Amino acid sequence: MAAWNGALLAAAVFAVVFSAGVPRAALAASKFDGVVQPSWANDHVVYEGDLLKLRLDSSSGGGFASKNKFLYGKATADLKLVPGDSAGVVTAFYLSSAGDKHNEFDFEFLGNSSGEPYLVQTNLYIDGVGNREQRIDLWFDPTADFHTYSVLWNPTRVVFLVDDTPIRVYDNRTATKGHHRHRHPNTTTDSNAVVPQFPGPQPMSVYSSIWNADDWATRGGLVKTDWSHAPFVATFRDVSVDGCLWAANASDTDAGEIARCSAGGGAWGKEAEEAQELTVHQSHQLVWARAHHLVYDYCVDTDRFPVPAPECSR
Repeated sequence: MAAWNGALLAAAVFAVVFSAGVPRAALAASKFDGVVQPSWANDHVVYEGDLLKLRLDSSSGGGFASKNKFLYGKATADLKLVPGDSAGVVTAFYLSSAGDKHNEFDFEFLGNSSGEPYLVQTNLYIDGVGNREQRIDLWFDPTADFHTYSVLWNPTRVVFLVDDTPIRVYDNRTATKGHHRHRHPNTTTDSNAVVPQFPGPQPMSVYSSIWNADDWATRGGLVKTDWSHAPFVATFRDVSVDGCLWAANASDTDAGEIARCSAGGGAWGKEAEEAQELTVHQSHQLVWARAHHLVYDYCVDTDRFPVPAPECSR
């Protein structure tokens, strides 16, 4: 890793900051083109001035992906969700590594009939195993204005935030002992199947997509998408990442990159460094959000999981 000179190390912590007062064509490029690019159905990923819109109609949804990978940091979207009757529509903002044994941290915004509250589902995949869903109802109308949704990730914890209020914290209880492995209740078909309790160090990309999920998204699939309301549009004002930039020419298992990005000392980005412990205020916010807005938690769903996952004992 001698090639990582001081300039490259300085570039390892990166943040995308968007500015105003730029000509319209240049603004779209400066705000998004250095950060993300369409990942599928390019014609459904639309730039309008300083906004980026994902569109869903009966022919297709659309999505984008970050141009770079990172290991630890904070990914943020300023997002206004699909207004009106959005039943059956899912908009996602998430981080994911590659491969069958991937890690993934999801925000999934589940559309609903007009006048009904949006539900926000969070989920974590660890070594390719998910089924860690929690759902909250939001304390505001997410279609009326832009709100900020963030995933913060460091070796200590994963934090999901809405307007900087933590709504879910997934701690690494084995942070000082290595990544211990445990049987997961969703892998009972193989008595030897185990997954780590906390995501190992795999570089992540940032993604967003919109698609038709009316087989499950609204009231368990009972309410179907009404295509007479199409196109359904989710609108982004900002997308940013502050974290440890993964070298473009490095493999996803590069030991030098893992060591460099795991070292901390500012490499994760300022907020990810500070979030090794929640502040007292953040702890109070988390308790409030979960007491008043949590509507589903896999840890207490004994119908799905008669034996709770190991992390549910936290």
